[in-house]
Amino acid sequence: MHGQSNVNPARLVCAGFDGLEVPAEFQDVLDRGIGGVILFSRNAGTPGQVRDLCLELRQRSPGPLVICIDQEGGRCQRLVDGFNRIPSMEEVGRNGLDEVRRIAGLIADDLIDVGIDLDLAPVVDVNSNPDNPVIGSRSFGADPSLVSIAAAEFIGVMQSRGVSACAKHFPGHGDTDLDSHHDLPVLAHDMERLRQIELPPFKAAIEAGVRAVMTAHVLMERLDHEHPATLSPLIIKSILRSDLGYDGLVISDDLEMKAIADRYPLPEAALLAVEAGVDLLLCCHEHDSQLAIIDALEGAVHSGRLESSSINRSIERIDGILMHRPDDDAIGARG
Repeated sequence: MHGQSNVNPARLVCAGFDGLEVPAEFQDVLDRGIGGVILFSRNAGTPGQVRDLCLELRQRSPGPLVICIDQEGGRCQRLVDGFNRIPSMEEVGRNGLDEVRRIAGLIADDLIDVGIDLDLAPVVDVNSNPDNPVIGSRSFGADPSLVSIAAAEFIGVMQSRGVSACAKHFPGHGDTDLDSHHDLPVLAHDMERLRQIELPPFKAAIEAGVRAVMTAHVLMERLDHEHPATLSPLIIKSILRSDLGYDGLVISDDLEMKAIADRYPLPEAALLAVEAGVDLLLCCHEHDSQLAIIDALEGAVHSGRLESSSINRSIERIDGILMHRPDDDAIGARG
């Protein structure tokens, strides 16, 4: 057997479930030692309910757990009942940096209050294609400079309050005319184009100390004609890690989205993503898929396909998010 028995590759999985309470079957996934849980609107009622849910998840988990959510604002706001109303980032971007800072602070305070560690925001895609069906008003705007400045301010305020931020969707989902939830977008951009439009906001986010970056299920055919960005060593290891110098947590977008799931068996997609440099794998819906991914990761460590040292580096990055959690006495401080 290759690999070390004390390495638990299940820590590289971030899973989701249906309902306002933890379902009985989800205990199977928690017991395997997953590293994260993602919450959606389907899990969220009042602040008190969300707080209790986060506490219960931590109590039921045998190890440390990163709890994350997409609390972007606008049409992508998961927490609503009793929480601050958050406008779209397009609206926030139009209203200037004071508004960017104010909104980032409101979101952070809401998340700290209920015990959520990581906001899968901000979207730092440049909204360069008016026909884009999935980004649009989720972006700060169509100007890379505006998006860069707003993203850096947003990240700085949110992280100073104790909530980790995540810049998404690397290396850029703003110019697509397909939604990766339903199909695989293909872009013909070369590196020169990316350096001018798509990459500056990610560079600004990294310089602002962003603790997580989420990958895009987009095929950059001039760079890697075979693998979507989430599964591409060139895009993650060469561009994000080496060229941009990023050493924080890399999160996949949901592997169950059709851009990936219609083209790869999910367990294989998970292994390809880890080999490409992803640290934390989102599998947001299907219980059986979550267990299959965990089985595949464990099998790949045993066979030697995945090295224990790289799994450990990813676990260290996941644990790095938890190092920045606020003290427990900050949770529920507003009621």
